[in-house]
Amino acid sequence: MYKILIVEDDNIIAGEIGRHMQKWGYEAETVTDFSNVLGTFGKSAPHLVLMDIGLPFYNGYYWCGEIRKVSQVPIIFISSASDNMNIVMAVNMGGDDFISKPFDLDVLAAKIQAVLRRTYAFHNRTALLEYKGMILNVPEMSLEFRGGKTDLSRNEFRILQVLFEHAGEAVSRESIMKKLWDDECFVDDNTLTVNINRLRKKLEAEGIENLILTKKGVGYQLG
Repeated sequence: MYKILIVEDDNIIAGEIGRHMQKWGYEAETVTDFSNVLGTFGKSAPHLVLMDIGLPFYNGYYWCGEIRKVSQVPIIFISSASDNMNIVMAVNMGGDDFISKPFDLDVLAAKIQAVLRRTYAFHNRTALLEYKGMILNVPEMSLEFRGGKTDLSRNEFRILQVLFEHAGEAVSRESIMKKLWDDECFVDDNTLTVNINRLRKKLEAEGIENLILTKKGVGYQLG
């Protein structure tokens, strides 16, 4: 059974989400101490986190950053602040998806199911993908090259995975966005650019340059 940690300071909303998650067969736990969300996260060891942005003490961006220091567990932001800036900020901080309030509980559950499916269904995928001496380790979400290993965030890994799986081909931006978020309609197009640029900088810092090429008018391709 998957466990969902709900970080929402509105008790009514948190309660409704928790009860609905249980109807879908998930175990739900709600944070009560908003000064120590990371402590609750550590004790709960959830498979996924639902994170509100506006919280007491520190906002959801802060806690997402703290969780990312210790875990790559998927995080879905839930917020009434649904402008493009907040969506880009949420993804840039390491969030895996964003859903705007008010939302339909069945839609939220479907989003959660999709994120859990693509996060934990590694057993149906090839364990290692190779390109020009670089090894993408699927179970570990890492890139190995010349004896070194680069750990990847979930979105960084997904971008490389779809490119490695289509080595020698140009992959459309739409295909990559669907790989990352299932339904790309919720994201501003700039969100993918932010993720690609961040990944490029990370790879360059590891001595891997020009791995991701931009194919104008199409998308991206391995170099």
